[in-house]
Amino acid sequence: MSVKRLARRPIVRLDGAARLEQDDRLTLEEPLEIRLHGEAIAVVMRTPKDDFDLVAGFLLTEGIVRQPADLGLISYCEQAQPPNLKNVIEARLADGVEFDTQRLKRNFYASSSCGICGKASIDHIIAQAQAIDTDFTVSTDFLYALDGKLRQAQEVFAQTGSIHAAGLFDTEGQLLSLREDVGRHNAVDKVIGKLVREGRRPPEKCVLMVSGRTSFEIMQKALVAGIPMVAAVSGPSSLAVDFAREANMTLVGFLRGKRCNVYAGAERIESPDEKQPHSTEEGDSNGEK
Repeated sequence: MSVKRLARRPIVRLDGAARLEQDDRLTLEEPLEIRLHGEAIAVVMRTPKDDFDLVAGFLLTEGIVRQPADLGLISYCEQAQPPNLKNVIEARLADGVEFDTQRLKRNFYASSSCGICGKASIDHIIAQAQAIDTDFTVSTDFLYALDGKLRQAQEVFAQTGSIHAAGLFDTEGQLLSLREDVGRHNAVDKVIGKLVREGRRPPEKCVLMVSGRTSFEIMQKALVAGIPMVAAVSGPSSLAVDFAREANMTLVGFLRGKRCNVYAGAERIESPDEKQPHSTEEGDSNGEK
């Protein structure tokens, strides 16, 4: 059975003096409650589909599981009442894997509004997930091709223009996993979760490409998953840059066509002509939200 990811709503389209009433296709957004051994630990807003990938990635990037083998069964909750049958997921850990119930009741780092701040938060996360020590390089041509590859693989974006995407690429430019969601961090969790459910982690040498801006929580999730390089269509936050530098990660922003800014880890990007990467002007954010 196909999963509904689109919704239709009536709109009035204005074009000069013309006024046209019609339906428009929108990206579907619904809440998903995540339960661990019967206890609700989080509610995330997401686009339905790849829900099990989302939960598996969430549990890894939030530090609930340390490795894919720690994860047990994931299923839709049989006790959920209509219309929430597909909006509540029950996850269980593998036999012998312990978890701190009290910790789960405290706020996760996944929400940018949960009160995290500055250097203390960076140090806390890096203490739990070690800084990156992987050495490899990619070419500028490799980077410049990522935006187009990500866009070509976005099925829902082509129809709505209102959904984010995350794609994981190997150093040959091959797309390993792509997921779309109304939330950027959800898309990242889904990409990582796909691999976790296959019993593996992202390769040591890989690049995560995301649509929109790069925030602290996306860099956090990438580090916990062991992803050394993150690239984005738009710019990063100041805390995302600080995090990338402290964690020895490469962070690329405003990657559009053959232009980008490298905010951290520039040594991993080869520049054949030895010129400095062309920087976007400070006001070139195009009003990204």
